[in-house]
Amino acid sequence: MLTTRRGVRVLGAADLASFSALAARDAVVNVFADYRARTTNLDPRWLGGEMWGYFEDGELAGACHVAANMVPVQCDQVAAQAFAEKAVARGRTSSTIVGPSASVDVMWDVLAGEWGPPRECRWRQPHLVLSDDPLTEPDPLVRPTTREDLARLYPACVAMYTEEVGVSPEAGGGGEYYRARILQLIARGWSFARFDDDGRVLFKAEVACVSPYAAQVQGVFVPPEFRGRGLATAGMAAVVAAVRREIAPSVSLYVNEWNAPARAAYERVGFQESTTFSTIMF
Repeated sequence: MLTTRRGVRVLGAADLASFSALAARDAVVNVFADYRARTTNLDPRWLGGEMWGYFEDGELAGACHVAANMVPVQCDQVAAQAFAEKAVARGRTSSTIVGPSASVDVMWDVLAGEWGPPRECRWRQPHLVLSDDPLTEPDPLVRPTTREDLARLYPACVAMYTEEVGVSPEAGGGGEYYRARILQLIARGWSFARFDDDGRVLFKAEVACVSPYAAQVQGVFVPPEFRGRGLATAGMAAVVAAVRREIAPSVSLYVNEWNAPARAAYERVGFQESTTFSTIMF
């Protein structure tokens, strides 16, 4: 292993054990970066970027995933500032900065004047966790999706993404990649939905990433014409039950502060806030 006494360097396969131990200090919050490290062995070819480490007295004290998403991991103020300064020198390669607000805030203080105006900032997003059975009855009609569902499921995925992010995932020719991503989640058993008798999607959600400790859910969506009927509450209860039974012991997600209906649904299911995330999008 390359030794660094103090400062930032790129992590590699020899650092995987140290990185995993660092991420495990808050395993549910760090599930995305932990998943990326485990599935790529910290190889930049598979990361599509790099994992940076900040060292104090030769020990890994913080990390930062730097690819399409820039994600701080267990960063104190010193580590977050050091990563931001390295990001200034490198130039922006990420389309999103996302993670615990305390770290993102410090990083943005450094990056704001260097990376140009963001498209949108979401400063206080509750990060929610459920490590027990759901408090409400799961919807028995929510099930894992299959390839045969794709024609019905894909438009709902595009609608959810567009509503949530503000741009279509198909913009700029991204449709083929996005469709492949949905198929990948289906193949892994990480895509769940309920369909009505006419084949319309009533509820859907996906698992985005998994570690031995947790699974992070994304893409929760009920079409506008079906909202207000309790479908999200019962659907998320079903997803939580299935994930905890078959995938990981804890289920996490983060939600926009202003999305009162979603927050209320998650609370009814039993999710509790563990910390606050911030997301900056370019």
